[in-house]
Amino acid sequence: MKKGKRIAVIGGGASGFFGAINTKELMPDSEVTIFEKTNQVLTKVKVSGGGRCNVTHACFDPQELTQYYPRGEKELRGPFHQFMTYDTIEWFGKRGVELKTEEDGRMFPVNNQSRDIIDCFLKSCEENNIAIKLKSELNQIMPQEKGYRLSFTNGQELFFDVVLIASGGNAKLSAYHWINEMDLQIITPRPSLFTFNLPKHPITQLMGLSVDHAVVSLSHSNYESEGPLLITHWGMSGPAVLKLSSYAAIELNKRNYQFSYQVNWSGVEDHDSMEIILNQYKNDYPKRSIMKHKTINIPSRLWEYLVKVSISNPDCNWGDCSKKDLEQLATNLTEQSFIANGKTTFKEEFVSCGGVDNKEINFKRMECRKYPNLYFAGEVLNIDAVTGGFNFQAAWTTAYIAAKAIAEV
Repeated sequence: MKKGKRIAVIGGGASGFFGAINTKELMPDSEVTIFEKTNQVLTKVKVSGGGRCNVTHACFDPQELTQYYPRGEKELRGPFHQFMTYDTIEWFGKRGVELKTEEDGRMFPVNNQSRDIIDCFLKSCEENNIAIKLKSELNQIMPQEKGYRLSFTNGQELFFDVVLIASGGNAKLSAYHWINEMDLQIITPRPSLFTFNLPKHPITQLMGLSVDHAVVSLSHSNYESEGPLLITHWGMSGPAVLKLSSYAAIELNKRNYQFSYQVNWSGVEDHDSMEIILNQYKNDYPKRSIMKHKTINIPSRLWEYLVKVSISNPDCNWGDCSKKDLEQLATNLTEQSFIANGKTTFKEEFVSCGGVDNKEINFKRMECRKYPNLYFAGEVLNIDAVTGGFNFQAAWTTAYIAAKAIAEV
């Protein structure tokens, strides 16, 4: 691209800043401006990972990495060969932000502060003379013979040679009106990555209790996920629940977030196998208290709860348990049923599926197929991932590719 081009970046979030900084570094003579509709930038970066910022995930195989994206798996295969996890680590490392890997693969700044990422971006913008305009909500994009005229709700109209749209996801279809007016297809947005509400269910009395490995299955479907599960005062959370909410986001929306699901707490494959284990323990230790002697490795408080809801006399010994009692205990250990009534956003980290239809985009360049010099990056696209740093990695990747393509024109 020729020198002196004016480039607008719509959105002051992760993908917007990453795209703006990389564009300016690749094109030092260009004029890059970030427009953010609110009075704050990088708000999701700030709250991510409980305020630590889960920058990416320690997965270094592009093919494997795509498996974590319920929407965007196919489209991201090529982009991840252009900019991958190790590129993210190197990019931040060169700017003084070292990342560390935790046991579950999530990667954070070594100081455990999202502020490190925010300061890195703001410093890079200052050093590269990237302008940041707050309270600048875009109202309309008007294609010109060469470039675009942007109309903002504050009354401003400005011309730019190139536009990078990195406005993030949104729960409302109306938020995409200025994109839809360009005859670009929008997939109706729906929430993704949320916890399950169980109003007044007795299991919520175990709030704060976690299980290292549980299997959660959505009734009347093939959706299933596994991993750590956390019981909260409102229901259930943790990676197992969050992953299921992501993969089944569209189905759960269709059910209006009123749905039944099953939890296998036990680590044992099925009911029949569990029943064999319980009967064997009964035969071997008939005089032991069933409440005090568990047969599987789950938290004692959870075992006691399951015994109470399964056994007619929970204070009895193993030898006194009836066949019906053990059948019910086996059921609750391997396929306990729950009926969810609603959802709760996970730690203020709103993620949506839906957005600009991926068919509208050339993912080799992140450029709109219908409009030259109009680029897209991040969650404004119909791309979303499970929890663990994957959504940010998609933001870094798509924004970097867009910046590179802008600089090559």
